[in-house]
Amino acid sequence: MSDISPETNSVSSADTNSVAGDNFADRAGDVMGKVNETFNKVDWDQMGKYGKAAGIIAVVIIAQVIIKGVLDTINLLPVVPGLLELLGVVVLGQWSWQNLTTSDKRNAVLERVQTLRKEYLG
Repeated sequence: MSDISPETNSVSSADTNSVAGDNFADRAGDVMGKVNETFNKVDWDQMGKYGKAAGIIAVVIIAQVIIKGVLDTINLLPVVPGLLELLGVVVLGQWSWQNLTTSDKRNAVLERVQTLRKEYLG
């Protein structure tokens, strides 16, 4: 048996948790420091169009995930999806009434669409 009594050998759980928390904070700080050093070594001017394209793709993916989360949350509410659908029908009806009731208005809309098509598609 050991000559050390259990009272002197034990460490309170509060002391253990604070030490573990400090160790985690220290390790996280070290890791973030290394990550920052690595990013500082990168010559960002040399990234060119491939780096920009990768960044844009990453931003688009993140935005899509966030939008999906918001829409899924809205769909969980019982009344909101129906109200949004009704709002869409009302807005479409109002736009149609303002822009498609006479032949002159329909021709103006057709001209705007053709102008946009030529501008963007060539």
